[in-house]
Amino acid sequence: MVYPVYVSIASLHLPLHAVMETLGMFIGFRYFLYLRKRQGDQVSGDNRIWSLIGATFGALLGSRLLGSLENPPGLWQADHPLYYIYQNKTIVGGLLGGLAGVEIIKKIIGERQSTGDLFTYPLILAMIIGRIGCFSMGIYEETYGVPTSLPWGMNLGDGLHRHPVALYEIVFLLLWWQLFRYLSRRYVLVSGGRFKLLMIGYLLFRFLLDFIKPGYRFAFGLGSIQLACLAGLIYYSPVIFSPSRLIQKQYA
Repeated sequence: MVYPVYVSIASLHLPLHAVMETLGMFIGFRYFLYLRKRQGDQVSGDNRIWSLIGATFGALLGSRLLGSLENPPGLWQADHPLYYIYQNKTIVGGLLGGLAGVEIIKKIIGERQSTGDLFTYPLILAMIIGRIGCFSMGIYEETYGVPTSLPWGMNLGDGLHRHPVALYEIVFLLLWWQLFRYLSRRYVLVSGGRFKLLMIGYLLFRFLLDFIKPGYRFAFGLGSIQLACLAGLIYYSPVIFSPSRLIQKQYA
C-alpha cells in the first residue's frame, strides 16, 4: 500500500482520510437520528437542538486546542498561531470539548436530563470510520505508532515496522460496542451511564495507547493528550470508584 491513500471521485482526486472523516460524521449523525426516532428521546426537541449546538462548538474548539498543544514548542514557534491551531485536531479534545459544551448549555437552559446516551453508538461508528481514514494516511498524520518488532508491525510509509495504532483503536471500539450490547442484555443502566462508560473506556485506552505513539513529552514522561485523558478520568472518578452508580437494575 502506498501512503497516503487517494481516491478518485468524478474529476476529483481526494485523500481517503478526508472522505472517511466526512463520511463518518455524516453516517454517525444519520445513525443518531435513526436511534432517536426508534427509541424516543427524553430530551425535548428544542433542548436537544441546543445540546447539539453545544456539542458541536465544544468539540470543534476542544479538538483544535488540544490538537495544537500536542506539540507545545511547535505552537510557540508558529508564525501564525491561529492557523496552527486550526490545522491541528484530536478526537480526545473533541470528546472532552463536546462534553464541556453540552454541560455548559444544559446549565444555561436548565436541562436536567442526560443527553449523552443517544450519542454513544453513533460516536463509536463515526470514530471507527474516521480511524480507517487515519490509517490510510500512514506516517503523514500523527496517528501512527513507534517502531516495533512484533509480527503485526506494519510499514506505514517510511520503511519501518510500526504499531498500527489506528487499527488498534478500531479493534478497541468494536470490542467496546460489544460490551455495551452485553450490558444492555443483562442490566438497565442509569440515564447517561452508557455515555459515561464510553468516555471512561476511551480515555483510559487513549492514555495507554499514547505510550506507543511518537510525539512531544513533558519532563515527567506524559504528553498533552495523556494529561487531558487523566483530567477526564478524574472528572468521572465518582463513577469509576463506584460502578454501582451506573446500574439501575439487573434483568432477572
